[in-house]
Amino acid sequence: MKKILYTIVLGILLIAKAQAQSISLDADIRPRFEYRHGFGNLLPEGGDPAAFVTQRSRLNFAYQDTKLKFYFSVQDVSTWGDTQQLSISDGNNSFSLFQAWLSYSFTEAWSMKLGRQTLSYDDQRMLGEVDWVMQGRFHDAAMLTYSKNGFKTDLAFAFNQESQKTEGSGYGINGMYSYKVMQMLHAKKSWEKGSISFLFMNNGFQKFTEETTPRPDGVYYRQTTGTYFTFPLSKVTLTGSAYLQTGKSTPTTDLTAYQYMLEAKYKPGKVAFVLGYEALSGSDQIAESKSNSFFPLYGTNHKFNGFMDLFYVGNHANNVGLNDLYANILLPTGKNSSLAAYGHFFSANAELKDNQSGYLGSELDLVYSKTIAKKVKLNAGYSQFFETESMVDIKGGIQPAKTQNWGWVQLIVTPNLFKHSWKEE
Repeated sequence: MKKILYTIVLGILLIAKAQAQSISLDADIRPRFEYRHGFGNLLPEGGDPAAFVTQRSRLNFAYQDTKLKFYFSVQDVSTWGDTQQLSISDGNNSFSLFQAWLSYSFTEAWSMKLGRQTLSYDDQRMLGEVDWVMQGRFHDAAMLTYSKNGFKTDLAFAFNQESQKTEGSGYGINGMYSYKVMQMLHAKKSWEKGSISFLFMNNGFQKFTEETTPRPDGVYYRQTTGTYFTFPLSKVTLTGSAYLQTGKSTPTTDLTAYQYMLEAKYKPGKVAFVLGYEALSGSDQIAESKSNSFFPLYGTNHKFNGFMDLFYVGNHANNVGLNDLYANILLPTGKNSSLAAYGHFFSANAELKDNQSGYLGSELDLVYSKTIAKKVKLNAGYSQFFETESMVDIKGGIQPAKTQNWGWVQLIVTPNLFKHSWKEE
């Protein structure tokens, strides 16, 4: 850590000597306590709850002049107590590089961005930074951007390898939809209060032979194509999206799947009301040669379908899909605080076996937020899920505990540690 801080300070001095336009150093510290009694999956009957504290400690360095931008972000993500006291080294590999990219502007409209970066668009349903997860999500990519008069287009490319090889280009990292190649186009037109965007993303995954010792055997692809919009109508804001996934869900399974969402937000005063519906297609629980299961591959999925992460957060892939009817209310509780309530009613999008009911259950989420001081925020939440027999079946059929709930408290501190600007000569 000392070496990294020394390197950053040295970089600041060198940039200052070169008369840069601006530099800044920011921190992001967020400890979070969680009590899990059904988070991520139904807790079985007789199972013990989990409780722990995790913490993100992130340091961000940014440099910018009229043409060049540079951003460097390192972080330690750990659980309190996971490293032995007086240990000479950190054996949990909690320290990592989150972002490291440079951007160069060719003209006022055209620019490029190279390196490890976040891809976050629209409501983050398809591509998001995933800020709730302590480590966040990044992509190693090259991007070309055109931006002018409220219209912006990003064209990104990625080609991933595990190491610097002397032969072959097989890619063995395949968890969490880790791709070998990716091409992405995102185009957005913005007006004063509304916007509409188009997304095309083509992800290529390494295919292997089915031998005892698997060998790389080409690449199979999945495409995600769709649109997102948000427009105000007096005191109501309408938001919607529609996406289609095609290609392959596995090396041997064809894919045709869809997602659509429509939401209305009504804010007559300080209180906001939201009513919405989202459908993600699924596959019937019978033997099929084709998949109809949609999956939001790289989105901030914790934000959607209930905060207990029972759907599409590392789970519910290649399953019966989901229909989510939801209603939210946001109440101010003071000058710098608010309370939000979220209600969800879940059902399967596809047919279940043995004529089971498609109703999966409901969830209630409560979130309290308070700004304690500048750059200091406190969040706390409680969630409870009310499952049905159909939900138990698609989650493995194990008898669940009578109560499925989750609680958490998080402190977010994001101070600016250093900032300076120079005029160009």
